Amino acid sequence: MPLLAQMDLSTADALAPIPFTPSPNPTLGVEIELQIVDPVTFNLKQGSVELLDRLGGEHPKIKQELTQSTIEVITGICDNVAGCVTDLGGSLRELYDLGDELGLAFSSAGTHPFGQWRDQKIFPNDRYQNLVDKIQWPARRLLIYGLHVHVGISSGEKAIAVSNALASYLPHLLAVSASSPFVDFEDTGLASTRSKIFEGMPTAGLPYRLANYGEFQRFMNTLVRAKAIETIREIWWDIRPHPNFGTLEIRICDAPSTMHEVASLVALVQCLVVAIGERYEKGSPLQLLKPWILRENKWRAARHGLDADVICDNDGDHAPLRQQIPDLVAKLEPVAEQLNCLEELRGLHRVLEGGASYERQRRTMERSSRLPDVVAALSTELRESVLAAATPEAG
Repeated sequence: MPLLAQMDLSTADALAPIPFTPSPNPTLGVEIELQIVDPVTFNLKQGSVELLDRLGGEHPKIKQELTQSTIEVITGICDNVAGCVTDLGGSLRELYDLGDELGLAFSSAGTHPFGQWRDQKIFPNDRYQNLVDKIQWPARRLLIYGLHVHVGISSGEKAIAVSNALASYLPHLLAVSASSPFVDFEDTGLASTRSKIFEGMPTAGLPYRLANYGEFQRFMNTLVRAKAIETIREIWWDIRPHPNFGTLEIRICDAPSTMHEVASLVALVQCLVVAIGERYEKGSPLQLLKPWILRENKWRAARHGLDADVICDNDGDHAPLRQQIPDLVAKLEPVAEQLNCLEELRGLHRVLEGGASYERQRRTMERSSRLPDVVAALSTELRESVLAAATPEAG
């Protein structure tokens, strides 16, 4: 499918329609942004240009990102979670082979604990340079790493309805993925500092609640006409419709630190989108939390991670995520069986028991008092999980 992000609407009519390419099945696509690090010091290393040059300058699944210390790995269109893990794992092993040759290592977390944004070089690409020129300081300090999950959806109207309801589960996704407690040599006190840094961008953060797909089209056209954006690619909401892909893209998650966590998060996202979509198709009412509650819940998850106590309904009832997540997994198990991702969904119990990445990073810091050891542990976790995912025993 063509990439909507490359569609330049600035030359289009201000009221131009934005067709939504329907996806009849809830297919998956995954993008993960990785840190390129020095294998000795574990500081960030400017390696993406050299990596991509060695790959011939263009690779279908290994891509550049804003800074040269970031590399993005993407999947093709996959039928299920297992297919995503296999696809991603193949590209990651290719990346590791090349990294070993070039003296580069990789780690995965929402932020690097001591890498300095002032030291980073922007990837030599007009789009990135124009972005920094336009937005300035908020873009220059964007040294963050995330996971994006696309789920195929059958219409624009359905995409908007599902997005509105899915927003209630953003704190669950953020807490499970939270992996950015350290920034600029310090513990920020947050589980996900990345989410707060990203909110500094002008079109990032919680999605607006829209009445229907027509309102989405009018909104996008208005932003283009007002010169707030040039393309839809500059909308960085936590959930956004991707019309030409025919997907709903969920962007709330910090970069998970292991392949196991990737699989569990992708399973949770797919199950939620399908479960909410089925209610929509049946004409059942969808629960919508008030916008101020969504904002409060996202803050609580960013601050406290899995220990957050989040608001469950518009009356103000609340419950801890450590209680809500197992209940949510249980409710989604029939959908997971239908989607053939039950094992991956149940993997969320392992995250709750062993600790999310932000908790594991803090435990490493408590033991060693050295931030390079935190990155070393992250680097080891990722590599071992990639190798494990390649074995038959890994399922």
